Amino acid sequence: MEQPSHSLPSLFDQLGLSSDPTSIEQFIATHSPLKPELHLADAFFWTQSQADFLRSEILDDADWAEVVDQLNVLLRKGRDA
Repeated sequence: MEQPSHSLPSLFDQLGLSSDPTSIEQFIATHSPLKPELHLADAFFWTQSQADFLRSEILDDADWAEVVDQLNVLLRKGRDA
């Protein structure tokens, strides 16, 4: 059985956010860098349902976990990275 492969734009769609490249870049620039001790799902800018989704995907190592990890890394790099 083939593993599902999700992209960063499809994650933004799943979260109900604009998913075009400019919107993704702007979201990351606006919300980064996250503090090292802050879990991605605990960031102030998520709705409860978005936070629940992100948390469950990581905890369950589910279909979206890889791209959620990618977003986590992008949000920790900061604007200048």
